[in-house]
Amino acid sequence: MNAIVSEKGQVTIPKEVRDKLGITPGTVLDFQAVKGKIVAVKAVADDESALRQWVGCVKLKHARSVDDYLGKVRDGHRPR
Repeated sequence: MNAIVSEKGQVTIPKEVRDKLGITPGTVLDFQAVKGKIVAVKAVADDESALRQWVGCVKLKHARSVDDYLGKVRDGHRPR
């Protein structure tokens, strides 16, 4: 895949590549020159940033609040 560098030095990363690597708006890339090649690596600022990508990924089978769900789970697993 080819991309053309603009006058400002900007390049559009092809959608197929963005999708495959999970590059979304706001993703920070760290650029390095390695043996005559440009290498871009997704930067992770801290553990919180790494976890933040998973927020909202889990969908409950039945529409209920998280408190209701946790209450039900805890009630079923109380020590006797």
